[in-house]
Amino acid sequence: MVKSIRGAAALTGLLVLSWPLVGAAQTPAPPSAQQPAATADTAPLPKVVLFATGGTISNRAGGRLTVEELIASVPNLTRYVQPEAVQFANTASSSMTLDQWLDLSRQINARFTADQDLAGVVVTSGTDTLEELAYFLHLTVRDERPVVVVGSMRNPSTLGYEGAANLEDAFRAAGDPMSRGMGTVVVLNDEINSAREVTKTDALSLDTFQSGRYGVLGVVDSAGVAYYRRTVRRHSAKSEFDVDAIKALPRVDVVYTYQGATGDVIQAVVDAGAKGVVIATAGAGATSGTQGQGTAYAIGKQVFVVTTTRAGQGRIAAGGGGRGGNTPTYRIAGDDLTPIKARILLMLAIATTTDGSQIQRMFREY
Repeated sequence: MVKSIRGAAALTGLLVLSWPLVGAAQTPAPPSAQQPAATADTAPLPKVVLFATGGTISNRAGGRLTVEELIASVPNLTRYVQPEAVQFANTASSSMTLDQWLDLSRQINARFTADQDLAGVVVTSGTDTLEELAYFLHLTVRDERPVVVVGSMRNPSTLGYEGAANLEDAFRAAGDPMSRGMGTVVVLNDEINSAREVTKTDALSLDTFQSGRYGVLGVVDSAGVAYYRRTVRRHSAKSEFDVDAIKALPRVDVVYTYQGATGDVIQAVVDAGAKGVVIATAGAGATSGTQGQGTAYAIGKQVFVVTTTRAGQGRIAAGGGGRGGNTPTYRIAGDDLTPIKARILLMLAIATTTDGSQIQRMFREY
């Protein structure tokens, strides 16, 4: 039996589904018996809402799994949580638009505001751009309660499909009190990684999502959810990025450094309307070819240029330049963010301010 309920005003038009506990009576009980008083031994299970967006976890041969079918694929889920569901989208992650990112974040924020009993949120995503969506939500869902982004490397029609196991882990992590304050996390392969640090490292392997030298935040196993560290950078409830005040995200492009790279590529994206450029430099900030000329062109057009490294790990720290007098700062150090995550932070930063010193501060804090 499926019970339909309506969400908050921000979720108008979306059908939210609540699954009853396994073994619940089929005959309606009197009002006084429907909601027994909670005791220490019979505390209500945590309520967790699943926002399904699609991805490989749903991509069954012959048609994608709906959000209802995803929840039904997890045996005995109601032993751990009270699941509710929203079918936000059902598409490949690479087909999601930036406007949809904004809309999803707004809906999650609205859901948290409207339901103070909600323990956490789970979001399904395709793995190709999962780390991007997760980091965006890490910066824009402004609540202490967790957002858990989950996917799978194998589709439901493939032998060894791990989607149901990942989804169970995600629900358990979202409902666990220890997940509060962790921001948005990514749960796959029994591991919990921070959205800020995790990246997809292999095109096919099940353990593709890794956090490099930082390591996992925690694990989900048969004994429950266990955390071993937390990220200290600003996020979620402490974030200054208000998606309700952002109508659209500005264009920011990523340019790769390689031997003999030409600066006209940077000039082209600037002329096409980019408000920011992230350069994935070699080593600790080296460019090649005529990229220096392209960077100078971008800065001359008052376009922010963020320096990151293509190495996968390592920090590009802010120097002492550009801080004196009234000279605007358009050259930004990307700290240890990967190029694609630096792009996300820069989009939100430019949508919030045009003060380069403030944008550099954001890269130090987030």
